Amino acid sequence: MPEIVEKYFPALTGEQKAKFDRLLPLYEDWNNKINVISRKDMENFYVRHVLHSLAISMIISFSANTEILDIGTGGGFPGIPLAILFPEVKFTLVDSIAKKIKVVNEVAERLSLSNVFPLWTRAEEIKGLFDFVVCRAVTSFPGLVKLTAGRVRPGGFNSLPNGIICLKGGNLAEELQRYKKLVEVVDIHNYFSESFFETKQIVYLPA
Repeated sequence: MPEIVEKYFPALTGEQKAKFDRLLPLYEDWNNKINVISRKDMENFYVRHVLHSLAISMIISFSANTEILDIGTGGGFPGIPLAILFPEVKFTLVDSIAKKIKVVNEVAERLSLSNVFPLWTRAEEIKGLFDFVVCRAVTSFPGLVKLTAGRVRPGGFNSLPNGIICLKGGNLAEELQRYKKLVEVVDIHNYFSESFFETKQIVYLPA
């Protein structure tokens, strides 16, 4: 079990710990076949990919049966780590690049993540409604709002109303200008002390 994950999530079950432990060798194996994650990032895999994804759980603990759409998931982030943390929550992971969804499929299958549903499609073509949309710096925030328009159910049964939760970095003032009275921006460094998170934020926009 990676110490960095256990440091912040000491209450994980044995099964969850085992799944987090298996993530690195699985992604190393796939990275040798398909370059899904940069080599530099692989050296800091658990901080830059796993812990970064799990930062979302610092502002909301998803209730059972919540339906989440992960847009532009790439190799499965933030969806895969969140699916391990929240086994009773349904995650639909979407990417327009087939080889990335192939990796997501294989990782989910190897870890027996029955709550992960990978989908090779463009965001604009997604059908159905979800409680939350999550993503990691896929596009500008206004672009993300446009991409997911009409995909989020109003209301909700979690501690936060349904909406968009995005992992971003850097100066967001211009990007969030039109939403500044609506969004909540949380510094991840409030929760995780590693230097990587000093410029990283969670942006939440209620539906």
